[in-house]
Amino acid sequence: MLGQNDCKDDERWMQEALRYARQAYDCGEVPVGAVLVLDGEMLAGGFNQPIESHDPTAHAEIVALRLACEKVNNYRIPGATLYVTLEPCAMCVGAMVHGRVSRLVYGAREPKAGAVSSQANLLDQHPFNWSIDVQGGVLQEECSAIISDFFRERRLAKKKTDRNI
Repeated sequence: MLGQNDCKDDERWMQEALRYARQAYDCGEVPVGAVLVLDGEMLAGGFNQPIESHDPTAHAEIVALRLACEKVNNYRIPGATLYVTLEPCAMCVGAMVHGRVSRLVYGAREPKAGAVSSQANLLDQHPFNWSIDVQGGVLQEECSAIISDFFRERRLAKKKTDRNI
């Protein structure tokens, strides 16, 4: 059970993840941000960048995990918490399990590809040899809003383009 200080820490780190999501937004990438925290200190942060990097695996979670693992010189980070603004997909869940992340905190649910609670509950599956504690819905409104705003702007831009053809 989380205490009041734990909830405040979760909100603090989710705010940091939202800062990374805004960087993705500014780059024209789907605005998802992530930070990896160990012992109260941020090891790394990342944002979605598959378009810019030409890498379909460059999700915010993967970027943050890669940077954090490089920093600690190990491919596993037990005890770490991953904060991400959007419920992770199956690829990212697998990376968290292999990286031995101990806790996942996410903001908004992902109704189309969410692999934690929306479309699949992969972390509840028994074949995994590592368990991850999950807390969803932290700063959910803010995390949902940045995604909604991004796609609303894209639809409006497309309408304008379609009218000019």
